[in-house]
Amino acid sequence: MPFIRLTQIEKRRVFTLLACLFLAIAAWLFMALNNKYIYTAKTVLVFKNTPTRRAFYPLQSDTVDLQVEGTGWQLIFSRLRISPPSISVSLSQLNTKDFITFSDQLYNVNRQLESTQKVISVKPDTLYFDFTKRTVKKVSIKLVSKLDFINQYGISSDIILNPQYVKVAGPAEELSKITIWPTDTLKLSKIQGSTTVRIGLQHSPQKNVSIYPSSVEVKLPVDEFTEKTIEVPLKIINNKNYNSIKLYPKKIKVTFLVALGNYSQVNDNFITATVDVNEWQDLAHKQFTVKITEFPDYCKLININPSKVDFVVEK
Repeated sequence: MPFIRLTQIEKRRVFTLLACLFLAIAAWLFMALNNKYIYTAKTVLVFKNTPTRRAFYPLQSDTVDLQVEGTGWQLIFSRLRISPPSISVSLSQLNTKDFITFSDQLYNVNRQLESTQKVISVKPDTLYFDFTKRTVKKVSIKLVSKLDFINQYGISSDIILNPQYVKVAGPAEELSKITIWPTDTLKLSKIQGSTTVRIGLQHSPQKNVSIYPSSVEVKLPVDEFTEKTIEVPLKIINNKNYNSIKLYPKKIKVTFLVALGNYSQVNDNFITATVDVNEWQDLAHKQFTVKITEFPDYCKLININPSKVDFVVEK
């Protein structure tokens, strides 16, 4: 197939025609993209000014469709992403009725968006809510943690939460199921010193239940641990017949890990070791098993020697 050969003048005419066509298309696109169009954009609702004496539960999703007026440029480059990605909606109308309408709040909605975006309507325009009597309950905060310590280090005393309680507000039937409120999981690794951190509380799974505050301060007392052994006298329990019982030995050795800061403080007054007479009377055992019934929470038990003791009953 023969190639079409163009003269130099014909080539310039073709290039001029293509350039004019390109400029015409560009001018048309520029004019078209400058025009205003109406697009749909999804956004998340954030409620504010919630009723103080009414517990509410939204009867629809917290995501709505915004009918936004914008240019074609916005459609191409940003797909009309709403900035910010959520909008605040006042629930003050719920003090007198069981629904809110966006048509009454379009001015405030537009104030939250970029100046080049204009919301002309919201779908759905009306949000409905289910109401019950609102009550407030105070429950303990439970720390959820995954702590990793450097060798020989650990928690040396009680972990302090500030505050220790959270106020939960919502329907009475929902609050009756709540006894504690967990934190988010506190994850720390290679701990070798006391530390204070702030962690959030877990979000309520029920939309009509709210909590205050939303975070808690956690103080972790951390110290190096060392081994300590002390002698602890044995106590006899369940001696219902008041028999004269002699133990051999009368004391046992308890070995445990204790924080260096508490080393001198922990003595036999902090530990209670017992033997149960029922082992002999009911089970006919020939030795008593030693049980530790009281032990400091901030110490770690290693060994009891002996774990069983001989006895003689004198009637």
